[in-house]
Amino acid sequence: AGVTRFAPGDRVVAFHHIPCLNCFYCERKIYAQCPVYKKVGITAGFEPAGGGFAQYVRVMSWIVERGVEKIPDGVSFERATWVEPLNTCLKAVVQSNPQPGDLVLVMGQGPIGLMFTMLANRSGARVAVTDTIEERLGISARCGAGFTWNPRKVDIAAATRKITAGRGADLVMVAASVPGIVEQAIACSRPGARILLFAQTSVTERFEASGADLCAGERTLFGCYSASVDLQKESTDLVFYGGLPLEELISHRVPLVKIRSGFDLALHPGPKSLKIIVQPQRWL
Repeated sequence: AGVTRFAPGDRVVAFHHIPCLNCFYCERKIYAQCPVYKKVGITAGFEPAGGGFAQYVRVMSWIVERGVEKIPDGVSFERATWVEPLNTCLKAVVQSNPQPGDLVLVMGQGPIGLMFTMLANRSGARVAVTDTIEERLGISARCGAGFTWNPRKVDIAAATRKITAGRGADLVMVAASVPGIVEQAIACSRPGARILLFAQTSVTERFEASGADLCAGERTLFGCYSASVDLQKESTDLVFYGGLPLEELISHRVPLVKIRSGFDLALHPGPKSLKIIVQPQRWL
């Protein structure tokens, strides 16, 4: 009742978090810290857990009002699944503000890291990437990376300095969470650089940094989390019309009844695994 923007049969994508736009944090555009934003607005009927593993979901009123977008004709549901994750990456790139000619180092080339690679390339920056899975580095090159390095084979800090006249990266985007990666990001950056932490979401994760590297080196170490309602239209347009090679990032499709195998694959990725799509209406 009261829904006027949508009709039965419309294909839509829904954000599961939408801020109130009125609180202390929303006034400062720190939407992910809004108490309303932290409430999950999509449910499969048992608890507000997002509904990603259900055939039918209920979308709460505040999400319908500001967090649902129509999927255009000719755009697949699979491509539309990228709207929310691309928004999170776009938010991080906007906050990082890469400039044309900068060297951006993206550490980790899973689906998030690959989207960072696409978006950094669109900014006009030079893009270098790292990953220990060789197959992902091949995809990175097709997504806009000019330099692709396996940290098990290459000294990343030395390689970064070599292509920046000895300085280091202007921006480092950390899109993976493994021991030592933050320390490596700092080592690869130049004085005055920006270092984005995007995958460090665990309260138990720890890293060490020299005070001199940050203070005397004038580096900025910062985090970015979740999506921005201000970028909802732009991120949607990028997915639907922006020509990004997002379908190439989908490696597996599993029916709902085999979702456990999808989890196993996500937890223990093989050389060709990236984005795993759950198809809730599919049985076999």
